[in-house]
Parts: sequence; C-alpha cells; structure tokens
Amino acid sequence: MRPTQNIFEEPLIPVRWTSHAESEHGAEQLPTEIGVLELLLRSHDIECLAIAEAPAHSALLRVLYALTSRVTGLDEARNGPDDWLERREEILADGALPEDRITAYAETYRDRFFLFDTSPDGRPWMQDPRLVQQCDAASTAGVNKLVVTRPSGNNHAWWKHHLDTRPGPLSASEALLNLLTWHYYGPSGRCSSREVNGAKSASATAGPLRSALSYHPEGSTLFETLLAGLVPPEETVDPQQDRCPWEWDELPDPEGPPAALAGPCSRLTAASAHALLLVPDEDDPRLVRDAYITWAYRKGRGARPQDDYLIWQMSKQGNVYPRPADSQRALWRDVDALLLIDPPGVAQPRRPRVFEWAVELPLDLSVHALGFEQDGQAKDTQFVDSVTPPVLDFAEKRSARSKPAVGRLRAMGERFGNRLDRALRRAWRAYVNDPKDSAEAWAQEGAARYWPAAETEFWNRFRALDPTGTALDGGLDAGTARTVFLSLAIRAFDEVTTSVTRTQRGARAVEEARVELFGDPRPRKPAKGSAA
Repeated sequence: MRPTQNIFEEPLIPVRWTSHAESEHGAEQLPTEIGVLELLLRSHDIECLAIAEAPAHSALLRVLYALTSRVTGLDEARNGPDDWLERREEILADGALPEDRITAYAETYRDRFFLFDTSPDGRPWMQDPRLVQQCDAASTAGVNKLVVTRPSGNNHAWWKHHLDTRPGPLSASEALLNLLTWHYYGPSGRCSSREVNGAKSASATAGPLRSALSYHPEGSTLFETLLAGLVPPEETVDPQQDRCPWEWDELPDPEGPPAALAGPCSRLTAASAHALLLVPDEDDPRLVRDAYITWAYRKGRGARPQDDYLIWQMSKQGNVYPRPADSQRALWRDVDALLLIDPPGVAQPRRPRVFEWAVELPLDLSVHALGFEQDGQAKDTQFVDSVTPPVLDFAEKRSARSKPAVGRLRAMGERFGNRLDRALRRAWRAYVNDPKDSAEAWAQEGAARYWPAAETEFWNRFRALDPTGTALDGGLDAGTARTVFLSLAIRAFDEVTTSVTRTQRGARAVEEARVELFGDPRPRKPAKGSAA
C-alpha cells in the first residue's frame, strides 16, 4: 500500500477562523479542517485550534511550537535572548509566518509526515513501523484502546458506547489526535508485549504530561499564539542536535537510553514513553481499523522531563512535580502562580517558563489551561479546558507594588472557600453525630455554589487593580473584597444547611459550625512541647 494521509496536505486539523477571514472569504467557503501546511501559512487568519479534547489540543500545540521554531529560525539563540526577542518581534511585525521557509521545510520532510506508510522503508509520522514484527499481530491494542474517550479497562465511555467485538470506525483525523494524546498523556503499567533482541516485556512508563495541567499564552490569532508560546533556546543549543522525532536519521534503539532532549524542539516533541503504529483499513485508507500500542524504551527516562508550560511545585518530601489537572479547580485560583515571579504558597510554585517570555510581546494575551485529570496508571477522569480574560499584558504593566495584590486577592477567595468547606463538614458531622463522616455531599454542594460566584468576583476585582503602580496596595480594597467573599460563603452555607435548621438538633449544629466562616476564634491547644 502506498503512503496515504499526509499530515501536511490532508485536512486533518480542526480550526476556527477569525471573523476577518470569514467576512473576507465567506464563512461557508472556509474548511473546518485543514492540513498542517495550510495551518502554518494561514495562521494569521485562524483564531485558534478547534479541538474538543484538551490533551490532544495541548499536545498538538507543542508540535506546532516546534514547527514554528523551525520555520522562523527561532530554534536557536546563539547571540543571546535579547537578539532572539528582537527577531521574534520582527516576525510579529510581518504579520505572518515566512511562506518560503514553511514550504521549504514541508518539501524536506514531506515523506516523514504520512500518517500511514507500510512501505519497507516507511517512517509513518510519530510511529514505529517495527512494531509489526516486534508485537503479536493477534494481540494488538485495537482502536478502542487508542481512543481515550472510548471504554477500555476501568475507564468509562465518554461520548459513545463501543464494543471490542464491534469497534466503530476511526477517521484519520481522530486517529491523529489520539496518537498525540498517547504520546504525551499515555499511562504507565502493562501494555502490549514487545520483543526486542529475543527479550519480551510489556510494561511502559507514563507519558511526560500524564495527569498534568498545561498553561499556554493565547492571542487573538493562532499566529500570535504560536509566537507567544515559544521559549528561547539556550545559547549552546544546536538545531542539528535538537531534533524532533520525524527529523531523526534513524529510529531509536528501544533497548538503549531515550534520545537526549537537547533543546526546546526535542523537549516539545521527543519525550514520549510509548511506541504506536496505526493500521489503516484495507478498503478505505482514510480510516483506521487497528493500532499497536506498547513501550518505546525498555528502561524509560526515570524522571519527568522539564516542561516550560507547567507550574512546578515542591512536595512535602522535597520532590519537584507539576501541578496536577483538577477538574474541580477553577483557573482563577492559579492566576498568581502564573503572573508572579515568586508566587506565595507552601508548595513554592514556579510559574511556567513560557510566561517569562510571552509578556515581552506587545499583545493582549490570555491564558489557556489544558489538561487531563488522571491517575498515574490507567484511570482517566475528565478533561480540563479553561481560558482567562487577557491577563498577561496586564501583569506586565503592573509595578512591584501591585503584583502582590493579585496573590492577596486570590488567597482571600481561597480562604473563604476553605472556611466554607470546614463549616459545612463540621455542621453535617454534628447533625448526624458522626465525627468520622466525610460529609462530602454538603461539601460538594457548597463548593458548587461558592466557587463560580467567587470566580466572577475575582475577575471583577482583578480588572480594577491599579494600572499605574502608584497605590501601595496595588489598588486592592482588601476590606471590601473580604466582606464580599465572606458574604458569598455565608450565602452558600445558608443555602446548603437550611433543610436541617427546622429541627433543634439541626439548628444547633448549623449555628455552632457557622463560626468557622469567620475563622474559628476558639483558642487552639498548643502543640506538644511548645511554650504556654
């Protein structure tokens, strides 16, 4: 079978066009899916990627960052970061990515961008053709395993029900996005057996972004988003060594160590711990009928690779780890960790490195958070996809005096949310006379009432912070903000507990727990060994 479905040329990437492009060309004339070549050439006409699956969106952005670095020459910074920043601003002023360099790159690597290539020396994109010989064809993973939203193992069905005995067809576009999801968010643990040099094994390590939440600066067009998402390489980085998987001369040795991550491009695209191979349908080469999924390196990397789009924080044991995706946590609660160089918190969070450089662009940039709430192995819970209003340009204009106000405002909203949680749990336990009860029902109902209202209040007050940097408190009216957050907590508390206040025991339990909303004034027992 000849190679088919070239990612550069075939319409596999869903996009949303800008209103200007729709008015100029007619919305009905613009395709909803395009190839990577057209995407790069027309990134200034595209508002954003239109990918519903957050992990696939995050993964594809990283691939596009690497391609953008290549076609702009921003994959090296031998004269230092200042020169790199100037070159990036020149490209921004041009209004589009360089057409000649895009077409030249596409011509050079066209043969490496086929999604399906079963020829003897074929190199299907981001896949390992050796799996046909190294894995058991009778025990493939199947398309239900490939698609993360289909039921497999202990995971539930997300959108549709599919049976392993009758797996539904999978389009090339769906296969591409799920291929990327596996490379970045794939689980650890047992996988299909792979035999290399006579030794079989069936265990993989987790993908580099497994369970993490990824933060991306986002502009008004995809062109702005891609430029804002770049990080300057170290001056010593050589683009000839800092390679993407499709640029490798040879496929890596699965028994050897993983390929070295020599710079931004390889960190963005070559950190996968999984090897995959898509099997096209014999009757319709636009569909996938099967898939091999197994380990890429017998030993794995050991440590999670550094990533410039994650919030890194410290565990109690002193280990650095990325902030996990949590579908119950609103994005505004991370704003100070994204905007401040030294954000507050016992976990010592460090903002994603990309924001150090994104704020240097004269653009109104939002933050797009993308992730996958998962455990370390096979359980997938929920996608996380959230966008802030434009905040990065706001932060750049703030003085050192105003920046702590962002952290204080966020901490204030968090404080009353936590107090509400404690108050509701205390009230329920007293009402049912069971101090060991988890009280999840009331706690979850209270959270559902408080956090959305607190988010609205946070953004309203965030926009009102002093833009001049002249106010000592950064323009934050702390007293009024405290009163408003407290009133939101009181309202949520009353709405959740009102059903039990008609009885004497219920009313007493509720009123005794209400004090938690104000910060329980009861004296705490001194810690053992402390001074009285």
